[in-house]
Amino acid sequence: MGLFGLPASAQPLYPTPDPDPFYAAPSDLASLQPGDVVRLRRVGTGPYVGSEGWQVAFRSTNSTGNPVMGVTTVLRPMGVPNPPLVSYQALINSLGTKCQPSRSLLNGGMPEEDMVAGAMAPIARGWAVSMPDYLGPTSAYGAAKLSGMMTLDSIKAVKKTADLGLAASPVAIAGYSGGAMATAWAAALQPTYAPDLRLTAAVAGGIPADLEEMATALGFEPHPGFGLAFAAAMGLEREYPDRLPVSEQLNENGLWFRELTHDACRKFLLFHGAFRSAEQMAASKNLMDSPEAHAVLRENSLRYFEGVPGIPTYFWQARFDELTHFGPVAELADRYCKAGTPLQFRPYDITEHMTAAITGFGGAWNYLEARFRGEPAPTSC
Repeated sequence: MGLFGLPASAQPLYPTPDPDPFYAAPSDLASLQPGDVVRLRRVGTGPYVGSEGWQVAFRSTNSTGNPVMGVTTVLRPMGVPNPPLVSYQALINSLGTKCQPSRSLLNGGMPEEDMVAGAMAPIARGWAVSMPDYLGPTSAYGAAKLSGMMTLDSIKAVKKTADLGLAASPVAIAGYSGGAMATAWAAALQPTYAPDLRLTAAVAGGIPADLEEMATALGFEPHPGFGLAFAAAMGLEREYPDRLPVSEQLNENGLWFRELTHDACRKFLLFHGAFRSAEQMAASKNLMDSPEAHAVLRENSLRYFEGVPGIPTYFWQARFDELTHFGPVAELADRYCKAGTPLQFRPYDITEHMTAAITGFGGAWNYLEARFRGEPAPTSC
C-alpha cells in the first residue's frame, strides 16, 4: 500500500472509463478504415444558439498503429448552405475523459474558456466547427502524434457523415498550445497519413514543438506549470506503457499525486501542481537518462519529424514564452519554408503564454477567412 492507504502500483493509471455506451468501441473496430464512422447522435447545442449539434464516433489509430475509437463534436450553423468547416483542436491539457470536448462542451458540462471561444468564433463567421477528443480514449495528453492522427480521422468521419451535409465543405484546422500541437501534427502528417484528405489551411499558435527540450528545461526544480508537465508524463506513459514506464520511477508521494490527478482537468492540474517538482515525486531519476524515453519525446516533437505540411500554414508564437519556447518553432518555420510550405510566421513580443493566444487568434481567423475566399496565401518565407 502507498501513501494514505492507496495502492502503490507501478502500472500506468488510466482514466475512469466513460459509462456512456456511445464511447464504447465496437468489437469489429479493426475491420474499419481510419476515418470510418462508427456511430452518430444528435446533441443539444447549449449556448451555441443558431446551430445544430452532432457527435460522431469514428475509427482512428494510436501511436503503435493499433485501432482506437475517437469522438468529435460538430456544431453547424443553421440556414447556411455548404459552410466551411473548421476542425478546432481545443486546449484540453487534461487526463480525464470528462475534460474532453464531447463531454465538457455541451449539455451542462464545464468547458475550459478556450473551448467556448474556439467554437463561438467559427460559428459567428458562418462556419461549421468540429472539436475532436484528440487525446484519444485514454486521454493520452502529450501524445502529439496520436493527436494529429485523431484530428485527421475526425475530419474524414465528419465529411463521410451524410446527415451533416459537409462532404463538399472546404476544411481548415486550428488550435493553440496543446491544441496547436494536435493541429500542427495533423498538418505535417496529412501528406503521408491521410493523403486522400484535402485541407485548405492550418493555423497554430504557442506550439510545443520540442517535448524533449521542455522536459529538460523543467528539470527537477519547483515550477508553476509542474501539474501540466506531470500530466504530460502520465499521458505519454498511457500511450507508451512499455517504452516510458514513468510510474516505476515515482515515490509514494508521486504515486499519490498520480492517483489525485488521473481524472483531472487543466485547472485542477495547474492549481494542485503549482510549484511542486519532479524532485518531490521521483524515487529515481534514471528515466531522464534513458535513451528510450528521449526517443519517445523526440517522436512526439515536430522539431524532429521530417514530414512537412503541403497546405497554407500560419504560425504565431510569443518570443519570450516560458512554456512553449520560441526557438524550436522558429527553427520549424525555417525548415518548412525551405521545404516549400506556404508559411506565414508571426512572432509577438510577448512573454505570457495565454496572452499570446488572445493576441494572435484574430489574425489567425482572418487568415482562414481569406483562404476560404480563395485568396493566394501570403508567406513570410
